[in-house]
Amino acid sequence: MNIKVFYDIIICRKTQTKKEISGMEQYKKEFIEFMIDCNVLKFGDFTTKSGRKTPFFVNTGFYRTGAQLRKLGQYYAKAIESKFGLDFDVLFGPAYKGIPLSVAATMEISEMYGKDIRYCSNRKEVKDHGDKGILLGSPIQDGDKVVIIEDVTTAGTSIKETLPIIKAQGDVNPIGLVVSVDRMERGQGTKSALKEIEETYGLQTTAIVTMAEVVEHLYNKEYKGRVVIDDKLKAAIDAYYDQYGAE
Repeated sequence: MNIKVFYDIIICRKTQTKKEISGMEQYKKEFIEFMIDCNVLKFGDFTTKSGRKTPFFVNTGFYRTGAQLRKLGQYYAKAIESKFGLDFDVLFGPAYKGIPLSVAATMEISEMYGKDIRYCSNRKEVKDHGDKGILLGSPIQDGDKVVIIEDVTTAGTSIKETLPIIKAQGDVNPIGLVVSVDRMERGQGTKSALKEIEETYGLQTTAIVTMAEVVEHLYNKEYKGRVVIDDKLKAAIDAYYDQYGAE
């Protein structure tokens, strides 16, 4: 099914039954509200790294306290366990935003599920003294299964840069990618960025929430005294997906 059609079906109806709304898992609803509280999910006029004009923007750089990172790690841990299970060895967070994500998520995987996953990230420049090399955290070894953790992906360009770094470490097996929000828009072609990553690199992908779920949860509903997504903003989001929505 075309993602635009899917988007229309689940969020563009002005009337939804309580049963439909309650079908979203509770942790997803809480995560959407958590992003609003942390000023991570913003609505307005923005330009993405790929140059698209967008009415919404996700900036994980606004998770700024220990309590916020711990809670974020819990949401990532839940999404990772739900999609990949715990049969992997390393959680890799590409520099720079992926560094705290990999640390927070591995800590919460240990706390919530009792599984000690190693974390690893890369440096932007190779270090030539002390702990030399391009990696931070755990080394990646032959036979390791690796899950990659990122904030969002719009066009999939970061994966193109990240996978060679991981594969250069030896005979390793990158198995998947987790992001916080699936923007549900086209990547380089007509399919979504996450779908293109799956087909191009053979990775499984998942997100804590999709933008369809975000709109479903916030549209014309009051949260802490205000309606976050009103009719005007909803129309702007619809127009964005008319232009950039994936098939």
